[in-house]
Amino acid sequence: MNYIQIAQETLNIEGYTLLNAANLIDDAFTQAVETILSCEGKLIITGVGKSGLIGAKMAATFASTGTPSFFLHPTEALHGDLGMIDAKDVVIGISYSGESEELSAILPHIRRFGAPIIGMTRSENSTLGSFSDIVIEMVVEKEACPIDTAPTSSTTLTLALGDALAVALMRARNFQKSDFASFHPGGALGKKLFIKVSNLMQRENLPIIQEDTTLKEAILSISEGRLGTALIVDADGRLKALLSDGDVRRALMSEAFSLGDAALKYATLSPMFIDDADMLASDALVLIEEKKIQLLVITDKTKHIEGVLHIHTLIEKGIS
Repeated sequence: MNYIQIAQETLNIEGYTLLNAANLIDDAFTQAVETILSCEGKLIITGVGKSGLIGAKMAATFASTGTPSFFLHPTEALHGDLGMIDAKDVVIGISYSGESEELSAILPHIRRFGAPIIGMTRSENSTLGSFSDIVIEMVVEKEACPIDTAPTSSTTLTLALGDALAVALMRARNFQKSDFASFHPGGALGKKLFIKVSNLMQRENLPIIQEDTTLKEAILSISEGRLGTALIVDADGRLKALLSDGDVRRALMSEAFSLGDAALKYATLSPMFIDDADMLASDALVLIEEKKIQLLVITDKTKHIEGVLHIHTLIEKGIS
């Protein structure tokens, strides 16, 4: 059996369904978008079986792209959850056949509440179509399954039309990346746009040493600090230099090396630092990578140390 050929046939059938649907989009789609845009309440998606699963995904997509939405199962609606719907809401009912028994049972009640119904079905003459204020017709010539029965092409089309509605609403609302991140603060984009250096920097138990500290004492501070670096300050507590374990290794190569020397002798005297703890962590990562350093020192405007940010912390927190 040629499984690759089967996969290709499936994708071709479903692809044809989508392309055909693109050519059949009409004013009903525009009416649906405008109805949702003018909604003062929530967008409620409902459907049973495979349509219900697609509807749940659609509700999640709408909710994360600026359209308050949730999924309501028709059976639960019949047993009390109809109270979630009022006249300010808009309801999208999904049923390819348009004759789902559970969905059909709640349609008269939704009409009684006065909430507009957008039906996604194959015919405006179906039960769902007849109860709907707007019908987005779904034309499917063939399901992709070999017996032309299991919902495949029809569910793919439903999902794609839901995405089309969501994208149209995003465009109408001028929905931006920053808006998306507001709904996804734990995602990669949310972390990039909202997490600041102040949220991640280490403030306590910093390996800070004075400028007259010996190299031997500095090495102990580096070991205890677990940052691979000691922070050297002047008599007034201002950042003056950094001594890394790499600096120590290079010092060992010097013929005049002595553990009694001042650590400052081998330190980096113009260390990289920032005086803005409100900088985005993603921008700090860019700076760290550009300067090829591992530790970024954060100071106040007078160069007094407030904390440090290690590249490992940024990586562990998923900042990119």
